[in-house]
Amino acid sequence: MAKGKETPLIKQYNGIKAKYPDTVLLFRLGDFYETFNEDAVITAKVCGITLTKRNNGAAGDMPLAGFPHHQLDAYLPKLVKAGYRAAVCEQLEDPKQAKGIVKRGVTEIVTPGVALYDKLLESKKNKFLASVYYKKLKNGPELIGLSFADVSTGEFVTGDILAKDLQNNLE
Repeated sequence: MAKGKETPLIKQYNGIKAKYPDTVLLFRLGDFYETFNEDAVITAKVCGITLTKRNNGAAGDMPLAGFPHHQLDAYLPKLVKAGYRAAVCEQLEDPKQAKGIVKRGVTEIVTPGVALYDKLLESKKNKFLASVYYKKLKNGPELIGLSFADVSTGEFVTGDILAKDLQNNLE
């Protein structure tokens, strides 16, 4: 795509997408969430929706797939269950009040490990997020700090253990 020839809306989209390159960016445009380029190809395939194209001014057409905003709870879980990270980009101001392009920003990133949507959560199954910290104490032993959190249930566990004891405690 030729830089400088794209529409102002697509310039805004590309700026936001550049900050979240490893996500499928669900870009709110009026009453729809739209995806463009490779994200559109992924969304169309995973969600079973039509892949079409959008005119991008002198830069030419680009792939597009979108769905009504009220269907987010139906399509977002499909993307995440297929292994994709999704960034939800909302309109941050009333389009009627906007002077020029509506201000937009990512309000949520949904991943398989950090998901609060009912359709992504399996009952009686945790979705733990773990953190491990290693430190060699001055003139002392090696220490490992561990923490586990499940943001869907509020469970949080933390502790530390001597590195030499870790293997025995994991078994």
